[in-house]
Amino acid sequence: MLRALDADVRVGRVDFIASEAALRVFAEELGLSGRNGLVAKLLGEKGSGKIVQHAEADIGANVASGSYRSDGMIVLPCTMGTLAGIANGMASNLIERAADVCLKEGRRLVLCVRETPFNKIHLRNMQLAADAGATIFPVMPTMYNLPKDTTEMARQFVDRVLAHVGLPQAGAFEWGTDPDLR
Repeated sequence: MLRALDADVRVGRVDFIASEAALRVFAEELGLSGRNGLVAKLLGEKGSGKIVQHAEADIGANVASGSYRSDGMIVLPCTMGTLAGIANGMASNLIERAADVCLKEGRRLVLCVRETPFNKIHLRNMQLAADAGATIFPVMPTMYNLPKDTTEMARQFVDRVLAHVGLPQAGAFEWGTDPDLR
């Protein structure tokens, strides 16, 4: 997602918030440790400079204010804990607060929920968030495009999310355009 947003000329700025849990996952699964320079580590030092990282605890960051211009927010991935905080208006960290601002300002909020199976609390929180204006966009790979590997599955998912927020990506799979898949 960050690579696609960074490369997209239609995008002027990306405010990136990595949760404490995300930092741990980056360390354990990707071997990337520490908060400092995380964007450069993720993009391989090739970034355009338009991605600005904020600390999860910085509730005074620009994205915490309705007066800050933003087209919306994508939470990817969105854990059930983050979903619960957003759905119930907790605003206890910058991710939840920025999402709350999107909802109150009528901006797009896409929650890419990732845990399964869902229990009734998860479903209730998804309903609450959707009723408040969020889009629930579960992290599910598509198979109809015959992906060759997990990287292609992830790219297709990102393409679908970005198309949903008005940023269709060149080369993204579209049903009915490939004669081999009709």
